[in-house]
Amino acid sequence: MLVMAGIGGGPAGMMAAASAAREAGLSYLAITDHSRRLTVAHGLDPRRLSRQIDEIDRLNAELQGITLLKGIEVDILEDGTLDLPDATLSRLDLVVGAVHSAFKLPRKAQTQRILRAMNSPYFTILAHPGGRLIGEREPCDLDMLAIVREAKKRGCFLELNAQPERLDLEDRYCQMAHDEGVMVAVNSDGHSRYDFAHLDYGVGQARRGWLEAADVLNTRPLSAMRRLLKKTMG
Repeated sequence: MLVMAGIGGGPAGMMAAASAAREAGLSYLAITDHSRRLTVAHGLDPRRLSRQIDEIDRLNAELQGITLLKGIEVDILEDGTLDLPDATLSRLDLVVGAVHSAFKLPRKAQTQRILRAMNSPYFTILAHPGGRLIGEREPCDLDMLAIVREAKKRGCFLELNAQPERLDLEDRYCQMAHDEGVMVAVNSDGHSRYDFAHLDYGVGQARRGWLEAADVLNTRPLSAMRRLLKKTMG
């Protein structure tokens, strides 16, 4: 199971997350802390991310029964570029792109922003595509069909964020992804070891969108996952 995490806490925090993931029955865990633009989350700059990559390699040499994947949740800037350089992103197993600002751009501009980001050389998953927070923030105004079809063309994936305040993709867009042949990643977006339980909400949302196991990226064993991820990375 692929689970996006903003665990933090350096090697000790990642080791604790790996142990919790293994106890939850998961066989792999993607560490995807935020990039530098999201200062409120102490986002990683190239230097700190490079250090974390090396730390994950060291931990994987010690861990048993669980594998850590090297990732980042990189900000999609307003012009559609990514918050970190390709030279840094190229060292990762996966890149998750996310909008965290300028949510009220007009429909055409917001859609083009995301389409440009998805066509970056290193781009694996579009996180919480609508950007909604239930009861707090409406989703961005997007041409979701254009985004889903671009994901199919690009060969990247869409996230179903299992946080109960997000549940984004919406069920209707899960079904759209299914109809267009785009796989969805059901992710906990975990920020603590207790958040793996959110996956149950994500599975429920996927079922409401008529998704089956074959439609979900992270139902696959690690070897198959790695092959799919590699196709999105340069």
